[in-house]
Amino acid sequence: MIAIISDVHGNLPALKAVLEKIDALGCETIISLGDVVGYYAQPGECVDLLRARGVVNILGNHDHYIVSGEGCPRSKLVSDITEYQRGIISPEQVAWLAQSRSYIIDGSTYFIHGGWQDPIDQYLYAIAETDIPEGAETFFAGHTHVQVLLDVNGKTFCNPGAVGQPRDGDPRAAFAIFEEGRIELHRVDYDIDETAFHMKEAGFPARCYENLYIGAQIGGRIDKITLAV
Repeated sequence: MIAIISDVHGNLPALKAVLEKIDALGCETIISLGDVVGYYAQPGECVDLLRARGVVNILGNHDHYIVSGEGCPRSKLVSDITEYQRGIISPEQVAWLAQSRSYIIDGSTYFIHGGWQDPIDQYLYAIAETDIPEGAETFFAGHTHVQVLLDVNGKTFCNPGAVGQPRDGDPRAAFAIFEEGRIELHRVDYDIDETAFHMKEAGFPARCYENLYIGAQIGGRIDKITLAV
C-alpha cells in the first residue's frame, strides 16, 4: 500500500496528522508529489520528517525556489516567504530537496508535481485525455491543492490534494492511498491554530494563514478540478 501526499508547504501540524493516519492505515511506502516547503513556518522540520522515513520526493515549484535561489514569478508574497525559509532551512535539508525526482514512472502509473508538459509548474484544472501522458493508465499530479479522482476515458487521474494548504473548500489535510490499482482519498483534521501560531511568531500577517480555516488560497479563492468539456 502506497500513500501519496503533496504540497506539505512547511505545515508541520498538518503533516504530523497525515503521517499518523498513514501509519494507522498500514502504508509501507510514501511518495511525495512535491512542495514540501513554501508558505508556512516549519519547512525544515517537514523535510526532516520525510527524510527520516525515506520518502521519495518529486520536485515542486516551491522546492525549486529554495534549491535554485529563485523567487516566485507570480507573487512577491510567496517570494518573501521563500526568502524567510532560506534563512531557517539547513544546507542538509536543501540538499535533500535538491535530490528530488522530476517524476516517477512505475509501469503504467505515473507521478509528477505539475503536469507532463511542465513538471513543476503546470496547473491542471480541466483534465483532458491529452493531459495523461502516453503509456500511463493512472496519473497522479499535485500542485493545484485540489483533491480529486477522475475517470478520463478509461484512464485514471488523481490529485491527492494538499497536506499543508487545501484549496478545495475543505480545510482538512488531504492525501490518497494506492493499492493494487485501487485509489482511496482521505482527509484528516489538524490543529490549524498551531500552524497560525508559528506564522505569527515568524512575523507574517494574518492573510498568510487565515485561508487555512476555510480551505482556500491566500486571498480566499476556492478552486476545483473538472473534466475538460
